[in-house]
Amino acid sequence: MASSEVKPKSISRAKKWSEEIENLYRFQQAGYRDETEYKQVKQVSVVDRWPETGYVKKLQRRDNTFYYYNKQRECDDKEVHKVKIYAY
Repeated sequence: MASSEVKPKSISRAKKWSEEIENLYRFQQAGYRDETEYKQVKQVSVVDRWPETGYVKKLQRRDNTFYYYNKQRECDDKEVHKVKIYAY
């Protein structure tokens, strides 16, 4: 990354659940667009994930409190349409 801040070029909404949507849901619950923005803001290289599922395990919000997530799916079907997918 040449610039210190990467901006998305476009946004779309999720239509159906997938593992990618699950992880985006978790990042967006914690106040970030996606993994790219989280790593940029928090200056981390690796995100804590569940080894069994690959889902995000723990995220630190901007106010330095933590969100802890389960191994199982947390994004219900009724929440899927709220997830934003950013393209860079």
